[in-house]
Amino acid sequence: MSQATQSATVKAESNPFLHDQRKRRIVGDVLSHLLLVVLAVIWIIPIAWVVMESFNANPGPYNPSFFPEEYTLDNYIQLFTDTHILNFPKMFMHTFIIAVISCLINVFFVLCVAFSMSRLRFRFRKSFMNVVLVLGMFPNIMSVVVIYFILKSLGLTQGIGVTVALILVYSAGAGAGFYVMKGYMDTIPMSLDEAAALDGCTRWQTFRLIILPVCKPMLVYQALTAFLGPWLDFVMAKAICRTQDNYTVALGLYQMLSREYLNSWFARFAAAAVIIALPIAILTMVMQRFYQEAMSGAVKG
Repeated sequence: MSQATQSATVKAESNPFLHDQRKRRIVGDVLSHLLLVVLAVIWIIPIAWVVMESFNANPGPYNPSFFPEEYTLDNYIQLFTDTHILNFPKMFMHTFIIAVISCLINVFFVLCVAFSMSRLRFRFRKSFMNVVLVLGMFPNIMSVVVIYFILKSLGLTQGIGVTVALILVYSAGAGAGFYVMKGYMDTIPMSLDEAAALDGCTRWQTFRLIILPVCKPMLVYQALTAFLGPWLDFVMAKAICRTQDNYTVALGLYQMLSREYLNSWFARFAAAAVIIALPIAILTMVMQRFYQEAMSGAVKG
């Protein structure tokens, strides 16, 4: 044995910590949890500030301290009662209707296209997927101007037509986002389809009774992303919505931060941000329960 090896062995034997796996594991867990605590604090502070700012008695953006010194509920009350300048309740319901309808259409389109691409075999199938993959590499903002002039020529940029236009825009290309759902369906054995066919099930029955229950986790994911798109979108809404009568909540919040309203609407902006986050939080909690049930059922099966 060389002298270097002997010295390393003696050093290891003189340091019992290197041989105690339990102590090393405890130290590693402590350091990991400390890092997670620091990251959690960094993540929570902005959220806590927005929530506390929504109760700030000072409506302006300038405060002597980081957190508000006086608190009130007037910001939430005025947000829903003071509608002669910015009609936030109307914006909220307008966006909610668009998001719900777009979500339903989006999920249906994605499911149908993903099922066709995963379970069926037909001509130009691979060519279609390649074309969709290439088109998905281009940013959506490239088509904003073209989409606006198409909608304008159809008379969908005024009145109730704006709602229809936004639903069409958010739903029209939904089927192109089938890749994640298709990848999940590819993991489902084809033997289930064959067994269903032997039992006399049609393609629709196989899709509804066999594939959909297994795809619950991906349905949750697709529903969340399909709802968040219209709910948080700003670019497309800004291009199509020309007046406050058909603004969405994203445009309403942007308007609250303009130079004209900033000094009197900043605290109400924070209150609106909290209210806008509530449907997302509720939807996530509700959908998470179905996701957990589906995953536990899949493990038991």
